[in-house]
Amino acid sequence: MHISYMLVCFVMVLFYASVLPFTQCTTLEEVNLINSHKNTNNKLHKQVNHDHHQKSSDIALHGFILWGSMGFLMPLGILAIRGSNKAEPGSRKSRILFYLHVAFQMLSVVLATVGAAMSLKKFENSFDNNHQRLGLALYGAILLQAFIGFFRPQRGKKVRSYWYLVHWILGTIVSFVGIINIYTGLIAYHKRTLKSTMFWSIVFTVEVTFIGLIYLFQDKMEYTKKQGVIEGGSDESSMSCYQDVIPQRQNEKEMLPVACGKINALGNLFD
Repeated sequence: MHISYMLVCFVMVLFYASVLPFTQCTTLEEVNLINSHKNTNNKLHKQVNHDHHQKSSDIALHGFILWGSMGFLMPLGILAIRGSNKAEPGSRKSRILFYLHVAFQMLSVVLATVGAAMSLKKFENSFDNNHQRLGLALYGAILLQAFIGFFRPQRGKKVRSYWYLVHWILGTIVSFVGIINIYTGLIAYHKRTLKSTMFWSIVFTVEVTFIGLIYLFQDKMEYTKKQGVIEGGSDESSMSCYQDVIPQRQNEKEMLPVACGKINALGNLFD
């Protein structure tokens, strides 16, 4: 009986001695496998975060480029050409403002091209939202507007009037729709990144409002000066705008005086 008990104990010890190393090896392999999975998950998580951050940065850069093109340089070019049309024809001021108009618009086209190329290369362009559709149409219109500007007829030709009308209407539409598309871009950026765009929306609104006020004030600048608001004068000078419209009698009919300072906003459309 004692010999049998010792034999059983010996068999059990021998069994554990032979099985235990394999058990430890299996446990180490499982631990290494788990650690490997953790490292892979951490690397994948870091890569996803990096890609997300890079995508957000690319979208922001794309937005600022198009903001500078459509929301700043193009409106400045419009203000410059309006100032050139109101200046004395052939004067130094008129030429400087005209060349500023050309420079602003060309730089605007360059920036718009950079923004479009960046969108095609880095973003998904399924054109399933208003921002992408407007952007595609705007870029085509910008290229067309630049093409029309290069083929400007000389003054005095009849076709110049039609050219001016088309160039003016297309430029106004492009600038207006471009401003709208900047707002849609801010909305798209918020949806993509979940970041607030309230600050940039306010900044852009203030900028557009300021440019719009200058645009409206350009039409009234000369008339306002004649009213003595900017350049003060005596009662005689304040009535100077009526000096050429003294009532006259023709065929026994009296002509009523008309204020000469009130200039139509489109008065120089076909100059």
